[in-house]
Amino acid sequence: MARGATPPENAPAGPDTQSRVPLLEVRRLRVHFPGPRRWGLWGPRRLVRAVEDVSFAIYPGETLGLVGESGCGKSTTARAILGLVPRTAGEILLDGKPVEPTRAGAGHPLRRSVQMVFQDPYASLNPRMTVQRIVTEPMEVLGHEPDRRRRALLAVKLLQMVGLDPRYLNRYPHEFSGGQRQRIGIARALAARPRLLLCDEPVSALDVSIQAQVVNLLQDLQQRLGLALLFIAHDLAVVRHISHRVGVMYLGRLVELAPARQLYRAPRHPYTQALLSSVPVPDPAVQRSRQSKRLSGEVPSPEKQYRGCAFADRCPLIEPRCRREVPPLVGKEHQVACFVAQDARQEEPAA
Repeated sequence: MARGATPPENAPAGPDTQSRVPLLEVRRLRVHFPGPRRWGLWGPRRLVRAVEDVSFAIYPGETLGLVGESGCGKSTTARAILGLVPRTAGEILLDGKPVEPTRAGAGHPLRRSVQMVFQDPYASLNPRMTVQRIVTEPMEVLGHEPDRRRRALLAVKLLQMVGLDPRYLNRYPHEFSGGQRQRIGIARALAARPRLLLCDEPVSALDVSIQAQVVNLLQDLQQRLGLALLFIAHDLAVVRHISHRVGVMYLGRLVELAPARQLYRAPRHPYTQALLSSVPVPDPAVQRSRQSKRLSGEVPSPEKQYRGCAFADRCPLIEPRCRREVPPLVGKEHQVACFVAQDARQEEPAA
């Protein structure tokens, strides 16, 4: 069985998040963009609410998975953390200290501790730079290693660490496959000596067999270097395999956040239940007996401002208050933003 097919019961347990200080904390993050005008060239612009009131924490050595439909704000959240897009509101804390919003660059407060692995391995590497130049550039820009010879030696070690032959150092990105380019991107991120990697769908552009290799590489690097990961992906099986905790986003909001084992075994939000029911099972008999929970209605637009729950038009459990109030994300270890799920949880008998 491939490592990516690990059953949910064997998902990583993760570090103790109750007695440790978060490495990175996001508090009530909002990212709004100016959208198209309402009446062609005239009139006020619509406001695109890409991320709306998102809060979570990432602990040392932990992998937090982030899943959701395309356009739900996953990638925008990661880019806002690193300063690649400006945040409209909210706080970013590193080691408990607030990070002021500034333009992305070598002087950004998070640049020495947080690095990003981008989705497209073909567009994220400079085609005019050799692999050695690509990998050593972060060391030079951040001042980690001023000696040129020392940087070259470290580049050899980084390529070996990500499973590439050091003889590739003098080649250019167009000479590599997609999986190899993504490994080069990971080596470049590691050159900055980060403590947290923001992985923005790092395997979505790769073949299935290569996806498993890259995911396994990230897990091995995490164990060797003690890295924390924010892993963004569409593939729920991949997220289940690599993540200690999983957050589910819908239209810019977190609707559920829980340890991976709990979320995959007993999802509480109806949107999470629909997502998990759509994942195929390798056993044909089990697959035929499953009941897929299909969502009705159209995917809502982030340009529309909702008075209540944005999922109300597609939810099979809708109540009148769902259209009046936005359900908060509440709970201790397993958090959910759904009035019906919260009421059902309160009514459960004590164990």
